[in-house]
Amino acid sequence: MSTTKVTIRPAISTDLLQIMEMDHNYATEFGWQMELRNEDRTVTVGFRQIRLPRSTQVVYARNPKLLADDWTRNHLFIVAEVEGVIIGYLALARGTLPNTAHLADFGVERRVRRQGIGTSLVVAALEWAARNGIQRVIAEMQSKNFPAISFVQKHGFAFCGYNDNYYPNKDIALFFCRELKNFG
Repeated sequence: MSTTKVTIRPAISTDLLQIMEMDHNYATEFGWQMELRNEDRTVTVGFRQIRLPRSTQVVYARNPKLLADDWTRNHLFIVAEVEGVIIGYLALARGTLPNTAHLADFGVERRVRRQGIGTSLVVAALEWAARNGIQRVIAEMQSKNFPAISFVQKHGFAFCGYNDNYYPNKDIALFFCRELKNFG
């Protein structure tokens, strides 16, 4: 894989089937655990990294087969491909807040993870966002998606909030923000 050229390009409708067939699941040995305290009219919420008792296989929180319509409605929808085979994708949507975009969906085929493909997709998306006047990009993920948490932190995203029972499986969503003021 390292000697093969990866191409990042806009997605087209014929890419959708390959993207839906990708393995979106992941394994993790860590997660972020939420602690909520409500004492004397003060609410304190904290998150801490914990080691799970064993490696856990986690099923992607959304059904990729139901996301195809959402993917095509995003402002940016790009793919990573090698010799015509889609190995990753990223969808970015302008947010409801001014100058903000939301990393709507993002995935890299399991067999080629940790080879720089995700980084190439994110850098391309951040460059596009900066060129289009977006000042911040927000990413969300499950609290147990430690690989994604580590990935976004490595790329300059900082924790900025959470939403309990956010996903269909009732998992907590963690939100991370990347400011683009000096990007590019």
